[in-house]
Formats: sequence, C-alpha cells, structure tokens
Amino acid sequence: MAQLVGAKPTLGIVAAACDALGVSRATLYRRCAAVRPVAARLPRPAPARKLPPPERNRVINLLREPQYVDLAPAEIYATLLDQGIYHCSIRTMYRILHEYAEVRERRQQRRHIVYQKPESGLVVGHHQTDGAAKMDLLLSLCHH
Repeated sequence: MAQLVGAKPTLGIVAAACDALGVSRATLYRRCAAVRPVAARLPRPAPARKLPPPERNRVINLLREPQYVDLAPAEIYATLLDQGIYHCSIRTMYRILHEYAEVRERRQQRRHIVYQKPESGLVVGHHQTDGAAKMDLLLSLCHH
C-alpha cells in the first residue's frame, strides 16, 4: 500500500493493484492526498481601494462622536447621506470598528449558571422507595 501511495500510477494499474490488495481506490486516493504537502498560503494582498490611514482615522473619529456613538453604522451611514456626506460604505465602517475592537454583541445574553447536581437515591423514611422519596421531595419543594 505504501508503494502505491508513493508512486504515480495510471488508472488501470491502480485498479488492479487495489483489487490485488483488497483496498478500495477511494482509500488509496485519500492516503495519497494526505501524503501531499500542503502549499503554504500567502497572506492576502491589501486591497487597492482600501482607505488610507488618514481617512480611516477620520472615520473612526466620526464613529466615536457623541451623537453617533450609540448608533449602528447603517444608521450613521444614512444620517450622513441625508446631510450629503459620504466617507465609506457600511461594511467599511464595521471593518474599521473591528480593527479597534469596538464591535461587540450588544444584546443582553443569558448567563448560564452551573447548578449543583441533585443527589440520587434519596430515601427519607425506611418504608419509602426511591421513587416515593423523590416525589415527597418534589412536593415539599412546591409548598415552600
């Protein structure tokens, strides 16, 4: 099998070899893919139309102004367009806010409290079975 993975055989030879070894061709191809080195990904080039740093600073300062600080970028965008001002797209505003770690989830989130696991096999009296004891416990909790 290792010799098949290292070689570069043609389809007829692969089928015959896999039949002789009792291995499916899919297994062989999966192992061949695992052996191949993964090409190193180059970092993405900066977009040609990216806002230059002075304009990005102007946008972040605008987003931090007291009148806009509590508004979503879409609302700020619409407000500025009504005034005849265009700085950048809504998505670019989000990108700039993300660079400065100023984008977060603003909805109130439920807190997941860790509850103590109840004891199993609780018996209150000598004549009560496990099920009856649990029922008594539940009833006692309901009446308090």
